[in-house]
Amino acid sequence: MKSTAFVVLAAVAAIAGFATYRFVYAPQVGAPQSQPQPSPQTAAAPAATTDEDASTPQSLPDFTLMARDGSMQSIKSWPGKSMIVNFWATWCAPCRKEIPFLKELQHERGKDGFQLVGVAVDVREDVLKYADKIGIDYPILMGEQDAFDAVSKFGLESTGFPFTVFTDKNGHIVAMHLGELKPAQAKVILDAVTRVNAGELTPAQARVVVAKQLQTA
Repeated sequence: MKSTAFVVLAAVAAIAGFATYRFVYAPQVGAPQSQPQPSPQTAAAPAATTDEDASTPQSLPDFTLMARDGSMQSIKSWPGKSMIVNFWATWCAPCRKEIPFLKELQHERGKDGFQLVGVAVDVREDVLKYADKIGIDYPILMGEQDAFDAVSKFGLESTGFPFTVFTDKNGHIVAMHLGELKPAQAKVILDAVTRVNAGELTPAQARVVVAKQLQTA
């Protein structure tokens, strides 16, 4: 029987299904002028005008969960990769809907240094059965309360599923997206991550670029 915490999560996920997206690092108008200025190498890029919540991590937090083969594995097991960490559950309809696109995304962007990892906040038996049924071929980590605890490391007061975190190759968080990920939104975010990896933008500058472009994506 699933714990009370997962019943609550199911209700939250149902609400999240109506959301198109939420860009957690949205820039705020009129940020303090004491914000760090870009270096000469990035002077042409948008200035970082984001006043970010101190509770939100700047880098991907470490957590260890059970992998598909039953071993324990850290989310830091892919050093040098730009991570796409997708939190989901089998009982979440928007999560199930976006998985075929996530499979395509890994196939298309894997060659560019991106690594997608699904983190299932769910009962192991249910996850394995569903993953085998629909042919999920990217890595999966899973857990119940321990996976829920991993979600809490991202500093959000409340969240639902699906919930996806994007980092650059050094593990710096560039975007956090709540709701089903659409192709146009993914392109905006991943293109910004690519620019960070190339040294064209800092992660903070990329967040401003992404927030602006997602308004029309």
